[in-house]
Amino acid sequence: MSAPIFGFNAARSSIVEEVVDRITRQTKDPLLALNEAAYLETRRLHSSGHPELAEWRYLAAQLGRMTDAELRDKLRVYADRYAWDVAGNFDRRVYKFASRAMAPLLGALMSPRATIRNIHQSFDLTALDSRILVQGPREHIRKLSERGTIVFTPTHLSNLDSVVFGFAIERAGLPPAVYGAGKNLFTNPVLSYFMHNLGAYRVDRRLRHSLYKDVLKTYSTVLIERGYHSLFFPGGTRSRSGGVERKLKLGLAGTGIEAFVRTTVRARQQPVFFVPATINYLLTLEAETLIDDFLQEEGKARYIIDDDESTRFARVASFANKLLGLDAACVIRFSRPLDCFGNFVDDEGMSHDGRGRIVDASSYVIGREGKPVADGARDAEYTRELGDRIVDAFKRDTVVMATHIVAACAFERLRRAVGKADLFAVLRHRDDVAVSRSELAEDVDVMIARCGVMEDHGEIVLAPNLRGKRGDAVVDEALRAFAGYHTQEVLAPRGSELVLRDTRLLFYYQNRLAAHGLAFDAIAPKGMAPAKPRTFGPGGQGPDGAGGAEAPEGPDGSLRSPKTPPAATA
Repeated sequence: MSAPIFGFNAARSSIVEEVVDRITRQTKDPLLALNEAAYLETRRLHSSGHPELAEWRYLAAQLGRMTDAELRDKLRVYADRYAWDVAGNFDRRVYKFASRAMAPLLGALMSPRATIRNIHQSFDLTALDSRILVQGPREHIRKLSERGTIVFTPTHLSNLDSVVFGFAIERAGLPPAVYGAGKNLFTNPVLSYFMHNLGAYRVDRRLRHSLYKDVLKTYSTVLIERGYHSLFFPGGTRSRSGGVERKLKLGLAGTGIEAFVRTTVRARQQPVFFVPATINYLLTLEAETLIDDFLQEEGKARYIIDDDESTRFARVASFANKLLGLDAACVIRFSRPLDCFGNFVDDEGMSHDGRGRIVDASSYVIGREGKPVADGARDAEYTRELGDRIVDAFKRDTVVMATHIVAACAFERLRRAVGKADLFAVLRHRDDVAVSRSELAEDVDVMIARCGVMEDHGEIVLAPNLRGKRGDAVVDEALRAFAGYHTQEVLAPRGSELVLRDTRLLFYYQNRLAAHGLAFDAIAPKGMAPAKPRTFGPGGQGPDGAGGAEAPEGPDGSLRSPKTPPAATA
């Protein structure tokens, strides 16, 4: 309760004022900023007849006649408007209620049959601990949260992620975090009430001009400087393919570095620690819409899906009804915390380079005169290096679920049966291919063994209930999940065989393992064919009998750290 967020409402006006002042002072060319905003907003609103269209057209016509002072004044007006629209709210009474209500809400969603069976226990937070598992160095993160600002950077699969991750933070004993949420999510009155009162700030993804983006980034920077723990989804939006993010949108992540640099320059250093995390579902609510969006050419350019399973009440109710026969699962896994430059940090917040040597984080921002300085180009490079380390953590801490393994094995059987390399040609073969249930179970046995080898090398994580489990039992678990959740059968039993019915969803769930070389990879670099999954011999070994896993460079499975600053090698 001592965390800064519990006093957010009292500080909100000063936060907004600081954001507006910075935008007004630091915008080098207000004419360019306002002209871009007017152009893009006029184009966006042109066919809608929105009342603001006339305002933007008038502004565009007047800009050329304004003095620099008038341009600065107008810039301040719009910065103030956007900052207040973005700014969140925090009500400790709502937080207290939400903390208690989270258990029955998530319990009904993640495992409704068990919730109904044990209704008298449904308001007990611990009742969810066996269904929504929280893993990782929680005590380490708790200690760091008392020494600086935590920036959580989890993977992003579903609109449920914010709620589920909030539960994970609460169960880990960590203070709540502010986070950005798409403005379209605030249209739901119930969801909007909780988000608006629990620190969420609104992000209007329809606004593409630099002025609005600068307001968002500055707002985030000011919050981090003031010690507000933050949550970003660095993938930018939900993973359409179902795969682990490999390319990040680092705009907001860069605000953590900027906040550290600013406070260091002012000699009031606020340590900033990044905590990557993976959110791993046995099933994904919006899987059908997301994979369709990924597969459609026009969908690849869409940033917001306005009409999917998570936004239609009837659709959510239908899924909830299907879940009555399903005990689903979710694992949130925190990774080891990093400083702003990708180095691991200890309990005292000290940074350690790739060789384990202590390094002063402030040495990364020292300029030629031996003093801390802000340098946009330098800090952008640091942000890219940090992004690489976050991606490494995502891959290393991906938790393999039964649906992922069974889908990967089934999809590979489909590809072999069809005999075509083209993804879309393979996907068209719905209901055309059946696989022996026993043979699929054998494939799953091999896959689990291989994942076990990789887990021993720190390359992936098996769900707690998978290690040592027989392949036929894993197939049964996946079948129960698929049959009880999606509107169409994914794998349809037919005697001793399973018909591969919804090939899109098989592809979606197997994608969770594609980055690890364990499944078909459709997301290949330009000019390269998609990578084929690794094939394994007995016991999960490579085709030559070798384990096939390269030993990680770091003692904890970490990869190479960013270049050590001069101070660390002196």
